[in-house]
Amino acid sequence: MPIERLYLPTSGDLRMRKIVAMLSDHPADRRTLAQWGELVAMSERSLARLFQQETGLTFGRWRQQLHLIVAMRELAAGRSVQRVADHLGYESVSAFITMFKKAFGKPPARYFAELE
Repeated sequence: MPIERLYLPTSGDLRMRKIVAMLSDHPADRRTLAQWGELVAMSERSLARLFQQETGLTFGRWRQQLHLIVAMRELAAGRSVQRVADHLGYESVSAFITMFKKAFGKPPARYFAELE
């Protein structure tokens, strides 16, 4: 997998930095963009535009990218797929595996087995 696909763009905007910090500390947080907007005193639409402008990604795509980076770090450290899925707030291991497979082309166990 090309390394650039694991890049997580950030922003100097204080409102976005607050959201990024909170999601980095608690990646399972499932607040909607509207809820994040309320937290930083912005409309959902304005926050969506700001995310796109500052990162080049939609908020949903940015959050998925964060999840992929956290997942790779934790799986590489030897944590179980179940534990990683729980940490990221997935309702099931299957949902996490599906997301991982869409991003990397294979499920986590096979991805890491082929690296050895």
